[in-house]
Amino acid sequence: MKIVVTGKEGQVVRSLIERAAHNPQIDVIALGRPELDLSDTSTIARAILAAAPDIVVSAAAYTAVDQAEDEPELAHAINVVGAGAVARAASELGIPVIHLSTDYVFAGDGVKPYVETDETRPQGIYGQTKLDGEFAVIKANPRHIILRTAWVYSPFGKNFVKTMLRLAESRDSVSVVDDQWGNPTSAVDIADAIIEVAKHLGANGSFAGYGIYHVVGTGSINWSGFARAIFASSRQYGGPFADVVDIASADYPTKARRPLNSRLSTDAFFNAFGWRAPDWRISTDTTVARLLSKAKG
Repeated sequence: MKIVVTGKEGQVVRSLIERAAHNPQIDVIALGRPELDLSDTSTIARAILAAAPDIVVSAAAYTAVDQAEDEPELAHAINVVGAGAVARAASELGIPVIHLSTDYVFAGDGVKPYVETDETRPQGIYGQTKLDGEFAVIKANPRHIILRTAWVYSPFGKNFVKTMLRLAESRDSVSVVDDQWGNPTSAVDIADAIIEVAKHLGANGSFAGYGIYHVVGTGSINWSGFARAIFASSRQYGGPFADVVDIASADYPTKARRPLNSRLSTDAFFNAFGWRAPDWRISTDTTVARLLSKAKG
């Protein structure tokens, strides 16, 4: 099975390439700039059609949450127009598209984990463009699987885990917000979820479960608790650690509002595909161990 994934350097893209290496029946081709540029729709169909995949994974996106407030046109071009063009190219080939979305489509003021049918009410430009991108994908290709995820980290790129470890190298304490709750999610686990979906679709030509699903790490925590877990793992492996000082979101103002409740329910995905991500603590520990091992050479 040949999978084309958009982007080359993203956390999910790099994780998907790595995990596919352990699945010999999966061949992943990463398409990014210059041959595929989401801000230039003229490149999208040409690159995807030329690759002739069996499934397209729409992973690349504009993800600078605060910067999006100053660049709404660019965020829209990539997350809405670009995403729609990717889904449309897959439709032209008569194949499914797996599109990645985000918890930011929700307002974040609920008290329970969000399910797929809950009201969407983005609070910023990034969340709005990702929601509009979902609509664009749905319109462009009826054979769509939209995976909403959250709090993504991995051994690759920039993310919260790597930031905490870096800060601990030079600080005795780190201030982290304690009133935002969510599901820390390893990009490696997202890659495994994508592969599960791809295998399912490849084995079931009459699949009737196209739609929106949530894929996040199992279990939830606030950001300060997540930081403490990172430092606990790091300390266990002889890496840097720091004390965590709890602060409120109001004490750490950002241009774009963050959801206070980013928790997502993954029951629908489990019911459809029989797969659930590991407990977030397990995947976090695995990532920290790998990062420290790499740092030690």
